[in-house]
Amino acid sequence: MRFRQVHLDFHTSEAIPSIGSDFDKGQFQAMLKVGHVDSITVFSKCHHGWAYHPSEANEIHPNLTFDLLGAQIEAAHEIGVKTPVYLSAGLDEKLARKHPEWLIRRPDERILGAPDFLTPGYHQFCMNTPYLDVLLDQIEEVVRGYDADGIFLDIVGVRSCYCQACVASLRARGEDPRDEAAVLRLGERTYATYTERVAARIRAIKPDMPIFHNGGHIRQGRRDLAHMNTHLELESLPTGGWGYDHFPLSARYAQTLGMPYLGMTGKFHTTWGEFGGYKHPAALRYETALSLANGARCSIGDQLPPSGHMDEATYAIIGEAYAEVERKERWVAGGDNVADVALLSGEAARNSLGPAAAGQAKTTPADTGAVRMLLEGHVLFDVIDTEADFSRYRVLILPDVVRLSPELTQQLEAYVADGGKLLLTGESGLAADGDDFALEIGARRVGPSPYRPDYFRPDFALRSLPPAAFVMYGEGQLVETTEGGTSLGTREEPYFNRDVFHFCSHQHTPSAGRAGGPGMVRTDSTVYIAWRVFEDYATKGSLVLKELVLHALVLLLPQPTVTTELPVQGVTTLQVQRAHPEADGRDRYVHHLLYASPVKRGDGIEVIEQLVPVHEVQSTLRLPGTPSRVYLAPQEQDLPYETVEGGIRYTLPRLDCHQMVVVEMG
Repeated sequence: MRFRQVHLDFHTSEAIPSIGSDFDKGQFQAMLKVGHVDSITVFSKCHHGWAYHPSEANEIHPNLTFDLLGAQIEAAHEIGVKTPVYLSAGLDEKLARKHPEWLIRRPDERILGAPDFLTPGYHQFCMNTPYLDVLLDQIEEVVRGYDADGIFLDIVGVRSCYCQACVASLRARGEDPRDEAAVLRLGERTYATYTERVAARIRAIKPDMPIFHNGGHIRQGRRDLAHMNTHLELESLPTGGWGYDHFPLSARYAQTLGMPYLGMTGKFHTTWGEFGGYKHPAALRYETALSLANGARCSIGDQLPPSGHMDEATYAIIGEAYAEVERKERWVAGGDNVADVALLSGEAARNSLGPAAAGQAKTTPADTGAVRMLLEGHVLFDVIDTEADFSRYRVLILPDVVRLSPELTQQLEAYVADGGKLLLTGESGLAADGDDFALEIGARRVGPSPYRPDYFRPDFALRSLPPAAFVMYGEGQLVETTEGGTSLGTREEPYFNRDVFHFCSHQHTPSAGRAGGPGMVRTDSTVYIAWRVFEDYATKGSLVLKELVLHALVLLLPQPTVTTELPVQGVTTLQVQRAHPEADGRDRYVHHLLYASPVKRGDGIEVIEQLVPVHEVQSTLRLPGTPSRVYLAPQEQDLPYETVEGGIRYTLPRLDCHQMVVVEMG
């Protein structure tokens, strides 16, 4: 995989004339050079259904008079730029008008559209219909006829469908179309068949061709779905609804899978399909640096105007970011993430129970809040599923909603017996089929708290808040300490719950000061917090929630691998390049430090407009072995450091957006 990709959308209506009329090979190449682009995804077929090349398996766009796809591939290859080819798999509006019987249907037989797009819009196809054969012929035509460097198939995934073909398939198996679980099982089989047939058709022609099926989110805990691809492209446009929390959550899971992956953002002010909207160059600099810091290669989304003339402003902006990426690549390639902590995500835990139990839901608020806390706390972490090797991590976090099957209980018991530590919150740790904890955590569950909200008074000093009874907005659990458990603070009850006959002031009822049992319990190997603190942090952002979690991590992880004085909005990661030839075959660690401060504008769009430098950032690294050299990359300038107990300490004089500090081991 290349490091500097552009994903060049070209969804172009048949109502627009003169398609590609201004395409110019020299201008196309010039823009790729200005943008420092080394790979560009170009279009065979768009959401409207048109081909952008002569086609027997499809129809060329009625207002295109030449082979645009072939011209783009030729131009790119001539200057050493790779060209994966895009086909819209799930959407084909031209064909939808001819074969509405092939479209995905809801239980009431309404057509399933594309909800993320403006209406009027597109309609999704069912792969359990003859449409799949049409699509396979279109894919084969491209693979046979063009020197493509990969196939990117869009708008696909497991779907619940009630079209007549799916109803017939269910009945043929003796299953009831009114059974949601049966419908979802069919959706799983349909998607697996689709990916298998796509791979077989492509492999028969080009056995090593990369293939990616894009569904907009890599489902955690579904390694089977991930491995239906040769690599992963983590679509995550911060301004397009994903926000700046999503990519680290996705990347910290993807890197554990051992597959090549890249981070896909966009040049747009908002999201896909926007013409004339430009993200500030500072934002793209930060977003591509965030990809590198998380071990990912980069992709930036663009959309080619109907004329085929590449937009100069876009490639000037992209070029500012990709010029930096180009200088940094050698310190990123082949790196592994170093993590003290693993977040066993709620999404992954739910998916481990099987498709019928998990459904099709995506990221949980608990996962989002947990990642936000870990980033702000500068904790080195991975996001994992139940198939991961728990022994790699010093602490496992089970956020809010991770109930335990017997199998997962055994895994965690073995992990703790081997010296591992657990942080559990809310309902996490409860048996999947019971009302009490499946593990020994020094507490017994009495039941859910009858009050919402209630309050927590910690027995310990917080980092930045004075002693108080703090409101806990979400649902809490009533617990009692058991042998080996120590209370870290008291749950306090309010006077009453707010209702039509009992209310006080504008919001909730104040604390009555009545003790309601412990709200936080520790043992030698566990800490339990009795509320859904991560979900509450995602929705409310209350500082005390993060303070509680970071205090728990201090108890469980007294000497983390990295401590840094970065501001809260800063991000830090540590990647290791094993036995690197530039380090004489020794390991080299790359400490990434990033700083930007997104602000919300308009209707919740997160914008980075200015990169404010941060000065005199001190960091301590506790690494195995003795360093032989510490230097800044890509500047290759030596950085002074001192040896401290268990590690080294250095001070970065100035941080502008992103800095790598390289530690070569002796």
